[in-house]
Amino acid sequence: MDDLRAGPGLLRLAGGSGTGWDMDMLQHPRFGAVLRTPDARFADLPGFAFAPHYLEDLAGHEGLRWHWVDEGPRDAPQTFVCLHGQPSWSYLYRRMIPHFVRSGARVVAPDFFGFGRSDKPVDDAVYTAEFHRGALLAFIRRLDLRNVTLVVQDWGGLIGLTLPVDMPERFARLVIMNTAFPTGATPGEGFMAWRDYAARTPDLPVGALIARGTPHLSPGEIAAYDAPFPDPRYKAGVRRFPQLVPITPDDPFAAIGRQAREWWREAWSGPTFAAVGMADPVLGPPVMRAVLAGIRGCPPPLEIPDGGHFVQEWGDIIAPAALRHFGDI
Repeated sequence: MDDLRAGPGLLRLAGGSGTGWDMDMLQHPRFGAVLRTPDARFADLPGFAFAPHYLEDLAGHEGLRWHWVDEGPRDAPQTFVCLHGQPSWSYLYRRMIPHFVRSGARVVAPDFFGFGRSDKPVDDAVYTAEFHRGALLAFIRRLDLRNVTLVVQDWGGLIGLTLPVDMPERFARLVIMNTAFPTGATPGEGFMAWRDYAARTPDLPVGALIARGTPHLSPGEIAAYDAPFPDPRYKAGVRRFPQLVPITPDDPFAAIGRQAREWWREAWSGPTFAAVGMADPVLGPPVMRAVLAGIRGCPPPLEIPDGGHFVQEWGDIIAPAALRHFGDI
């Protein structure tokens, strides 16, 4: 027997480690070799007892397993869709999800492909902005999510802020944290330094990077950020995201970003809550001032003085403030 079937369109690959079956390696007919992080890596993560949810039939991504957290009643009046960035995963929202659920809302927090409990194609070239954006659009349609409060930060915003261009009727409110519009504008020195570092560091130390600007993390929480990535083979998505940020106006994704910026400036009519981690060296106050100025009706942001780039780690402050702003509590 040469292969073991592992799901729709996926076959086990033999001998990946030289010791027989590589039980984490799969073969996809379109995306090539795919890694699936063992479930045991996600056991007993601090503050993250949420049940996993999976599907493998996202339009355009059939056969890849997609994971998301889904808490609260399915018929809730509001659905918070929480989008993580790089190099994090839905674990980043563990401090915010309980607050949203207690307000009576449904909370959906997916993992991008290449992150968290979602499948991870091995080839860096698989990961494009369009690949990720298409997956999110397909996911929202697949679950038929409506009356969405979009919650974004980092790449969760670079991609997430473009989604209403295709489906404006699904979005009702916005929670925005340290992010940007992908318009192809000249990036700052902080981002270029990060982009260069990521390019020359194939085995990015995920947990340590997140802890650098988040000093209150425990060792267990730092390890939880490393959990999806047993070795560098699993980090293709992590490596690629910084290289996907448009840095010239002629980048195809920049055109989508400019369209999105115009939509938020001209067409958006829902309430917005903004929070800014003031200690973020890449997407901090200067970038966020420009971003928020382009969102119609955006009030002054909540400033988190010691908040770093991964400002959701101050979620016990941000989430209740957002709920009070919306009148949910």
